[in-house]
Amino acid sequence: MDRTLESLRHIIAQVLPHRDPALVFKDLNVVSMLQEFWESKQQQRAAFPSEGMVVYESLPAPGPPFVSYVTLPGGSCFGNFQCCLSRAEARRDAAKVALINSLFNELPSRRITKEFIMESVQEAVASTSGTLDDADDPSTSVGAYHYMLESNMGKTMLEFQELMTIFQLLHWNGSLKALRETKCSRQEVISYYSQYSLDEKMRSHMALDWIMKEREAPGIVSQELRTALRQLEEARKAGQELRFYKEKKEILSLALTQICSDPDTSSPSDDQLGLTALCSYH
Repeated sequence: MDRTLESLRHIIAQVLPHRDPALVFKDLNVVSMLQEFWESKQQQRAAFPSEGMVVYESLPAPGPPFVSYVTLPGGSCFGNFQCCLSRAEARRDAAKVALINSLFNELPSRRITKEFIMESVQEAVASTSGTLDDADDPSTSVGAYHYMLESNMGKTMLEFQELMTIFQLLHWNGSLKALRETKCSRQEVISYYSQYSLDEKMRSHMALDWIMKEREAPGIVSQELRTALRQLEEARKAGQELRFYKEKKEILSLALTQICSDPDTSSPSDDQLGLTALCSYH
């Protein structure tokens, strides 16, 4: 732990030379420090040259507690984990979580190396009840994860987040299974999607998939959205990276908007009534 703290102080001294490492996380102006951190990174090594800067999003609410998200260059997303009584406080808290993760991301242990890949694959095998042989088979989830890590050797985990989120969404959306039925290997799918960013076009395509699923199984979108909202809130309160959960919510909300605007004269079921309630909530 002492070594980690010392490493963080060293990183702060390099990236934020005008700041006192001992006071960084106590400074109320943490929003400007996060911006300064990423501006410094871009100047030093042109990190994420095609990406925008730090972006904040505050959820509309009539009163406290307030929720704020911050998205970093490269796509990683964090939120305030404390109960905040003002929007400014929520924004500062989200910035603090993002700054801590940004600094930890600079540690050598967060860079994708052969040793990191070996440890990550072993953890993936343990969590999926698979075997190490799966790591060499790109048709398996572990093998696809192994391939993604090797394809991004030298990057940090925050730089890897965009592709990782796309893969998670494809798996959750059922797109990987559908593509395998067309004889496309996971390796080919990953190579294809590595060329693209997670944008409105990709979200719209995934939302259309869920609209089709709703026609086959009425109520599934409302069920998935409730789950996504709960997962997002739990992850935010735990200070975790939120991109996957937030994208799930955005895709399902987009599908929900289309479903609610589609005139359906059939009599409403309990699931459809719940869907209408979620439409109103959205």
